[in-house]
Amino acid sequence: MAINLQKGQRISLEKSNGSKLQSVCVGINWGAIEKKGLFGFGKTKEAVDLDASCALYNEQKQLTEVVYFGNLASKDGAVKHSGDDLTGDMGGDDGLDNEVITLDFSGLNPAVNYVAFVLNSFRGHDFGTIPFASIRIYEGTPKRVNEVFATYDIANGSNFGGHVSMVMGVFYKKNGEWKFNAIGEPTKDRKLEETVKTVTQSYL
Repeated sequence: MAINLQKGQRISLEKSNGSKLQSVCVGINWGAIEKKGLFGFGKTKEAVDLDASCALYNEQKQLTEVVYFGNLASKDGAVKHSGDDLTGDMGGDDGLDNEVITLDFSGLNPAVNYVAFVLNSFRGHDFGTIPFASIRIYEGTPKRVNEVFATYDIANGSNFGGHVSMVMGVFYKKNGEWKFNAIGEPTKDRKLEETVKTVTQSYL
């Protein structure tokens, strides 16, 4: 049963059968913006480019690397990005994730202590104008969902209107065990570098 995450909620990465999650996928699904045509006739779709990214930090909370559309895998290969989606769903919600970042805890460099997931609207489309945008954290692969354990809907959250950047959540290691902090907070940042700085200052 997926947890509809509340901000600030911390969860352990335990499956319903009690075993620990070895790898997770963070998937983002969103829609293109529908616009009325000239004089109200017809409708056009405006592509929306959201970018999911992942920042890795060591125990001292120092940034070690960022996985994003310009760097699709971490050096150790444990974090992989599915690639840049520039449009969102143009034909309505197909229920599939537009971008997926996969995180394999067993392959992660042992020096990594925090893995933060952030989302930025590349062309500056305000989250509040996007018809649907949802995030889910699940066990499986980019093509197959085994068990969803966290979801959040950002397009319908009133606090996301007027923002183009957010911190989705942070996986962190405590006593050798990985846990997840559901942050789900919009930030005032415009660019990925700024959002990563905000994570470093406020969310680790």
